[in-house]
Formats: sequence, C-alpha cells, structure tokens
Amino acid sequence: MEKKLQNAFTKGLGLSPPIDFPSLAFARSEGWDSIAHMKLIAAIEEEFGIMMDTDDVLALSSYPVAIDIVKKYAAFP
Repeated sequence: MEKKLQNAFTKGLGLSPPIDFPSLAFARSEGWDSIAHMKLIAAIEEEFGIMMDTDDVLALSSYPVAIDIVKKYAAFP
C-alpha cells in the first residue's frame, strides 16, 4: 500500500526520482504549494478509491501525515 501512496505523491506533485518520501512536506518541498496540494489530494483519492473529508485535506501536511490519514480510509499495512 505504501507504493500506492508513493505513486499518488509522484503523480500529484509531479515528482521525479530519486524521491525522499518521508521528508516531503507542504510548503517546504519544492513544488508542493496550494495548487499542487489539491492535485495531490485528487491523486490520493483516485489511487485508493476514497473521499477525504475537509479536515483531513487541510491536515495533510507531509508524507508521514498522509500515511496516518490514508489508514483511516483504506487498508494500509
């Protein structure tokens, strides 16, 4: 499942390898601005077949936080 999340981050933020996923954070990682954030949310929702609520969309501030949020909606070992 982590591969799916990494795919969503790569697609949503338009990242190119190599990528240090654990270090990704909103407004601190190149390209992760408010517009890219919404693309990332859409990519995560599409990848996992989920619909995040507004509080989670706003709280998603880093890759580690994204793992915790996705766990609420989908099986994530």
